[in-house]
Amino acid sequence: MTSPAKLTVALVQQSNTDNAQDNMAKSMSAIREAAQKGAKLVVLQELHRSLYFCQTENVDVFDLAETIPGPSSNALGELAKELGIVIVASLFEKRATGLYHNTAVVLEQDGSIAGKYRKMHIPDDPGFYEKFYFTPGDIGFEPIQTSVGKLGVLVCWDQWFPEAARLMAMAGAEVLIYPTAIGWDTNDDVAEQTRQKDAWVISQRAHAVANGVPVISCNRVGHESDPSGQSDGISFWGNSFIAGPQGELLAEANNTDEQILVVEIDQKRSENVRRIWPFLRDRRIDHYKDLTKIYRD
Repeated sequence: MTSPAKLTVALVQQSNTDNAQDNMAKSMSAIREAAQKGAKLVVLQELHRSLYFCQTENVDVFDLAETIPGPSSNALGELAKELGIVIVASLFEKRATGLYHNTAVVLEQDGSIAGKYRKMHIPDDPGFYEKFYFTPGDIGFEPIQTSVGKLGVLVCWDQWFPEAARLMAMAGAEVLIYPTAIGWDTNDDVAEQTRQKDAWVISQRAHAVANGVPVISCNRVGHESDPSGQSDGISFWGNSFIAGPQGELLAEANNTDEQILVVEIDQKRSENVRRIWPFLRDRRIDHYKDLTKIYRD
């Protein structure tokens, strides 16, 4: 399948409520708007149907999970077919009773499921208790072939791990995509908040540079309270962005508003960048064996 030389992409940065139906309707409305602006690939943020429920551990939350295929993937598939676009959506997948994943699903232009990716790196930190809800992915780091190109879809916490980006690029991914839900502890001062946000941006722009491919990073925005009342909740910092193959920022959202970013990316440019910076050529795989160890003692 030949990828388009130029591709118009979009991401949807939105805030969420506890009403899944309203959240879904807002996502679908934004997808329509992005398509009207010419987007052929639209990316939604992590777990866009709900609040970020991992602030606490609550077994009732598993009621939010659904199968893939299921109601949400079916609805998004119908929308993708209607608009003639590819959609990357993030869902709480119920694989079986007691077995759940944080899963990104890719809907093709004909409404079919092109593929899915189950989040591999699962955090477990105050306010981000994801290990309670999500089984680590077992599909691996495999790009998803679509009519608009080979997509290296990863999810949130994966964005801190250069190994994940590299493996996707080594398998032919033409763009790296990160649906995300990350924010600040409201007790952190402005300086610490700035360091965290900047580190997040720098890490992902570095993946673009190291692999010579564009990066689409789609985060949520707005404050979400801690249902347990044990903390002041999370202020999701937005700052969704699209970067080119040298890490250059092509578009960047702010940290307060719902926004739709639409950008044309030039895949020929990615090829040219790889020619002048041939990092894949110069990898010393004969000396990388210890990367399979947790630590070199």
